[in-house]
Amino acid sequence: MALAKTMERNGKKTPSQRVSEIVDKTQGSQAWNSIFRPGSVFRKGYTDSPRNRSYVVMNSVLYHLHPVKVKRHAVKVSYTLCLGGLSFFLFILLTITGIFLMFFYRPTAAQAWNDIYTLQTSVTFGLLVRNMHRWAAHLMVLTVFLHMARVFYHGAYKPPREFNWVIGVILLTLTLLLSFTGYLLPWDQLSLWAVTVGTNMMGYTPVFGDQVRFVLLGGKEIGTDTLLRWYVLHVLFVPFVTVIFLAIHFWRVRKDGGISGPL
Repeated sequence: MALAKTMERNGKKTPSQRVSEIVDKTQGSQAWNSIFRPGSVFRKGYTDSPRNRSYVVMNSVLYHLHPVKVKRHAVKVSYTLCLGGLSFFLFILLTITGIFLMFFYRPTAAQAWNDIYTLQTSVTFGLLVRNMHRWAAHLMVLTVFLHMARVFYHGAYKPPREFNWVIGVILLTLTLLLSFTGYLLPWDQLSLWAVTVGTNMMGYTPVFGDQVRFVLLGGKEIGTDTLLRWYVLHVLFVPFVTVIFLAIHFWRVRKDGGISGPL
């Protein structure tokens, strides 16, 4: 106490005062950085430790796509054949080319085929983009099926991954729906007969068959309302549901410990 009073009389700072100043400066700089640090609007403060880093990765869908650590077998092309990644890449390609096609397509019975013909003959790169969209759709069906076959062959559907296997089956169904709903949009003879066969099959659904067929056709017969409804299913409803299940699928892959190892 005597030493502290002597230092105060001489205008010098005591050790406790110096420590408190250092703490105040540290807290002030941390507060300043938390306010003006780039990206601080989106980041939450947390103690930087390996445990908390793992929690951040585990609780974020986007971070799951690029985990900090990956098992050695998961990066071998010979094990996964990149079938899951190829399926997702084709889905992105279909989205981009589909948006391009939407600029030149009108979902009406009077204009649909003419728009497709104009797209192929008069629009710059129109034929190329349409063929990219068509072949990417075929390839996506193939890669998704082969991806599920690979998962089944490697036994990756077993616990604790059985839930993600169900999600994969749903994604395969949605992929087939995307392909089938897009098949009608050119509104040619193949499209008309395809929707005729498809809706007739739906009509044999127990209890609700007639109602399901009426909803899909937009009436009792194939017409403009049919084309409009299948167009909305193809460009809006089914892709929206697919994106949701894709996010769940990727999240569960990381949550279950990454890609399953060899048998």
